[in-house]
Amino acid sequence: MRIAVMGTGGMGGYYGGCLAEVGADVSFIARGKHLEAIRSNGLRIIGPRGDFTIKPAHATDDTADIGPVDVVLFCVKLYDAETAAEAIKPMVGPDTMVISLMNGVDGPERIESVIGAGHALGAAAYASAKIDEPGVVSYRSDMSRLVFGEMDGRVSDRAKAFKDVCDQAAFDVELSTNIQSTLWEKFVLLATNAGLTTITRQPAAGVYGEPELKSLAVDLMKEVIAVATAKGIKISDGIVERSVALTESFPPNMYASMYHDLAAGKPLEVGSFSGLITRLGRELGVPTPCHRTIYACLRPYENGTR
Repeated sequence: MRIAVMGTGGMGGYYGGCLAEVGADVSFIARGKHLEAIRSNGLRIIGPRGDFTIKPAHATDDTADIGPVDVVLFCVKLYDAETAAEAIKPMVGPDTMVISLMNGVDGPERIESVIGAGHALGAAAYASAKIDEPGVVSYRSDMSRLVFGEMDGRVSDRAKAFKDVCDQAAFDVELSTNIQSTLWEKFVLLATNAGLTTITRQPAAGVYGEPELKSLAVDLMKEVIAVATAKGIKISDGIVERSVALTESFPPNMYASMYHDLAAGKPLEVGSFSGLITRLGRELGVPTPCHRTIYACLRPYENGTR
């Protein structure tokens, strides 16, 4: 099985690196100094479960060099979704799976608007990873997980084949028959924590250790649930309590990735997080005052400050 990682940042580098470590045929699409370092020294993955290096690593900035593959792990930022989807066209064959590891809930739809129907699968990635320096990706959690599935809920042969490859790697994997609900249940936590850690410039432990901010987090989660329910998407009972408990188990210095983008002066995905909830709330007649406030406050930084 040939696999390509579109966007070898933290998540793409981590999941792609884990697959390459167990012998999968993985090509990494990267750029700039990161690409140069991977080509020269390999892709180094470091973290609490051990360090390893993929060397040599097949890395390029030209998808035409790779050609059609079985799987594209689509790991770019949401604001680059359409541009990156256009770029992967040389790698997309008749039965290629493009598995969206992007944050948020509308990634597969945006990918297929560019490359056509029948290719995009949804995925929820449960890991924390980032580029420490060119060629080096660090992960922060003792456990990691990937849940993915066809958007129509069927268990396809191609999805089962990719799961078999992932089963050999150093992360847990689940093939979902209801990936849309999976994405929205993750979004309950993601949109909330991305907004709060970024607007407060505090790690999750700092946010949830402050009673007023913890209460605000719960309100933000309830807004996401209300929007999902209005869209006809089933959210399981107890999701707020589980999301709070999960966040409180995070390492004390863990921020959402959007905070790191803000600190680096990079563009923010806030338009696809609190911004999306705000827009959908208006369309569906669901009040979203908390997400609207976060989006309004972070909007001046949405296109970056560098």
